[in-house]
Amino acid sequence: MAATKSPQGILFVVSAPSGAGKTSLVRALLEGDADLQLSVSYTTRARRSGEIDGQHYHFVDQDTFEQMVAADAFVEYARVFGNAYGTAAATLRETLDGGQDLLLEIDWQGARQVRQRFPESVSVFIVPPSLSALDARLRGRGQDSDAVIRERMDKARDELSHWSEYQYLVVNDRFDQALSELRSIVTAERLRTAQQAARLREPLRSMLES
Repeated sequence: MAATKSPQGILFVVSAPSGAGKTSLVRALLEGDADLQLSVSYTTRARRSGEIDGQHYHFVDQDTFEQMVAADAFVEYARVFGNAYGTAAATLRETLDGGQDLLLEIDWQGARQVRQRFPESVSVFIVPPSLSALDARLRGRGQDSDAVIRERMDKARDELSHWSEYQYLVVNDRFDQALSELRSIVTAERLRTAQQAARLREPLRSMLES
């Protein structure tokens, strides 16, 4: 007898200091997992080259964002480097209730807010092997000035101080290994008894009644 789909999706929350490789790891994880979907956040940040509205972010102006905050439309929101980011609560709940596993790529402030509203969420913090490696990665991107890089490094030190708030910690030294560890976390959470019981309700019932 075919397994039933889980009635509730799993919410994965992934955070990291800027330059730790979070976005690349998340992209590779999603490409290899058709059952995991990225939650698309709202932002006031200017759209970068190659970014698509509704796919990478929902790009809105400051007034629209503030109206959504006033309407309590966000399950979490934060202001980072002068820009605002937020996750729409209604969309998040609807997707999870439909059985879809979701991944939120947000900073520690947003992750803390999500844990308050979704204590069952699974949180992962990605760290670089060292601060010197982080500095080299930021400079290697060639996107920011020295002043911006110094600001990001100062911010990274603060972000790193929140690692203990997360359930899982992944060091992104070797990309392939970090990706494998991230995939293992997703697999392990899906194999928890509560998740498997929901998916395998009928087969389990059939075996016990036979």
